[in-house]
Amino acid sequence: MPPKKVVEEKKVLLGRPGNNLKAGIVGLANVGKSTFFQAITRSPLGNPANYPFATIDPEEARVIVPSERFNELCRDYKSASEVPAHLTVYDIAGLTKGASAGEGLGNAFLSHIRAVDSIYQVVRCFDDAEIIHIEGDVDPVRDLEIISTELGLKDIEFCEKAFEAADKIAKRGGQSLEVKQKKEECALIERIIALLKDGQRVANQTWTSKEVETINTMQLLTAKPCIYLINLSERDYIRKKNKHLLRIKEWVDTHSPGDMIIPFSVCLEERLSHMSEEDAATELKEIGAVSALPKIITTMRQKLDLISFFTCGPDEVREWTIRRGTKAPQAAGVIHNDLMNTFILAQVMKYDDVVQYKDDAAIKAAGKVMQKGKDYVVEDGDVIYFRAGAGKN
Repeated sequence: MPPKKVVEEKKVLLGRPGNNLKAGIVGLANVGKSTFFQAITRSPLGNPANYPFATIDPEEARVIVPSERFNELCRDYKSASEVPAHLTVYDIAGLTKGASAGEGLGNAFLSHIRAVDSIYQVVRCFDDAEIIHIEGDVDPVRDLEIISTELGLKDIEFCEKAFEAADKIAKRGGQSLEVKQKKEECALIERIIALLKDGQRVANQTWTSKEVETINTMQLLTAKPCIYLINLSERDYIRKKNKHLLRIKEWVDTHSPGDMIIPFSVCLEERLSHMSEEDAATELKEIGAVSALPKIITTMRQKLDLISFFTCGPDEVREWTIRRGTKAPQAAGVIHNDLMNTFILAQVMKYDDVVQYKDDAAIKAAGKVMQKGKDYVVEDGDVIYFRAGAGKN
């Protein structure tokens, strides 16, 4: 007999399913969050000010995703319209010690974090007597501990409520499937509470797909991917030195293993945001530095497991965002629901082939156009033409 076909289990990702995911900027008060938000979005939104809780309601803006592939396709197709990919970013008000218990508007701020899909945690590493620190002095590891503790305590609260609900059913006894599932949920939740009390994040652990499905129902704050943005003075950023960096790395390696640390300077980025692209490039060359913003944006997309596909033609070149593992009909649905509902096939070209041959007819003549059906999993960089039936009137 032929061997049984192995069915690969689809990996379930932590967090909300979907393609329109949001990143939230988190940190203590007066660490540079709102100024960073203004610099990365190039918008006047946000409320940078030298006092705690200057921001209360979260601000939202879309950030253009830097993409050399998109730029190259725009040069090749010379389309009338060029639409890059975007990442939605929220400026969330500063947390404070005791936020999990409601201190300083804490409950509202924590609910704002719960509403986003990933976290940029801004950590202050610059000294400035004119900008007060809510804890009195600059100590980034202490600040990391405060944020970690507050998010962890709130997650323990969420877990305890979920445990109470599951335990009621588990205690009914019997051999029903529901009772068995709730007993397993209770055991999982107890494991999560133990690791949270140990100062660990849910996102940095290994979970089965079944466990992830349960975790996602609790919407835990520490289950969100996190990037640590280390806000240096412009001088320290240019010379790539700061006395706190080693201690920060040691803390992240212990409590958030595998997560990215990106040093940057809000002061520098804010200054560059008021310049033209040409003037900013000249300034960076003169001071011997590079902007950290492109890396900050693209790294978060990777953390969210987001990839791009392109649609190209004389009318428009557009970069679309989807979750890795998305099949062709669902990718078509990002453009329009009718394309998903009436999907027939996808004509797929690889980015490298498009750049090499420059012309759709030449690509087709070279046999580089693939016809793919509903089970095709879209790959990062695919250039796609979707064929669909007539939609309903």
